[in-house]
Amino acid sequence: MDIKPSGEGEHLWLLISKRDQNTAWVAGLLAQLAGVKRGDVGFCGLKDRFAVTSQWFSLYLPGCDLDLSCLRHDDFQIVRSARHNKKLRRGMHQGNKFQIILRDFSVDAIALQERLNAIRNHGMPNYFGEQRFGHQGNNLREAQALISADKLKGNRHGTGLYLSAARSWLFNLVIEKRISENQLYLASEGGDTGPLWGRGRSSIGGAVGEIESRVLAPWQSWCYALEHAGLKQQRRSVLVIPDNMVSDWIAKDQLKLKFSLPNGCYATVLLREIAELYRPTELAI
Repeated sequence: MDIKPSGEGEHLWLLISKRDQNTAWVAGLLAQLAGVKRGDVGFCGLKDRFAVTSQWFSLYLPGCDLDLSCLRHDDFQIVRSARHNKKLRRGMHQGNKFQIILRDFSVDAIALQERLNAIRNHGMPNYFGEQRFGHQGNNLREAQALISADKLKGNRHGTGLYLSAARSWLFNLVIEKRISENQLYLASEGGDTGPLWGRGRSSIGGAVGEIESRVLAPWQSWCYALEHAGLKQQRRSVLVIPDNMVSDWIAKDQLKLKFSLPNGCYATVLLREIAELYRPTELAI
C-alpha cells in the first residue's frame, strides 16, 4: 500500500489476507460483522478471487473502538489494523506486487529468457485482462443487452461493471489491430496511448487515429452509449513495463515470477505474453 495509515482518525484500516474470495464479498462481510453500512467500507482496487491476496480495507467508525474479535471469519484473516483520517477509495494505490508460481510448466529456457528480457526492456501490450469481461465474456453480453435497451448508465444505476467492460473491450480491439498491423510502437501522434471511449472529440490523428476510426466504426452503438453514460474520453498507455521482474526455477517444471505492475494493469496479461514465445518475427519486440 502506497499510503501509510497515520495512526489516528475516524476510519479503521485493516490489512486482510484472503484466499478464493473476491474483494466485494469480503467488503460485504466486514460491513455485516462490524454493523456498519456497506458504503462505510472502502478499498482501493479489486483483487483476483482465485489467488492468495493481501489488501487494505477501511471501516468508517467515528468515535468507536471496535473489538477485532467480532470480525473473525473463515473467509479471511486480519493481518494488521491501524487508524487513519481518510476512507480508502478506488484508484488510491499506485500499483500491485505479484508472486506467481507456474506449475507443470515446460518451455525452452532460451526462448523464455528472450521473452522475459523483451518484456523487461520494451514492455508488453497493456490489454485489459479477461477477468474484466466476466466468466466466458458474460459482462460483454450484458453490456450489449443494456446498450440495446438504452440502460447502460453507470454506477449510480448499478451498471458500472458493464460500462467498464464495454470501454475496456473497445480499447483491447484497438490494441489488437495495432499489433496485427505492426503499428503498436508509434511514439508520435499519440501513438503511446489508446482510447478509453467517452464524451469528447479525440485529438489523435495520423496513422493512430485512422486505425482507431476503422476499428470503432462497427461499434458506434457502444461508443454512443459510453458517450451518454457520463464518461469523458481518456487515453490509456498501450505498453506497460513491469517493475522488479525476477524469475526463478524452483523445480524442474515450476517457475516462480515476482514483479510489480501499475494500478489498472493485469498479471494475467503478462503471463499470456510469456506463453506466446513464438510470435511471428514481424511482430516481435
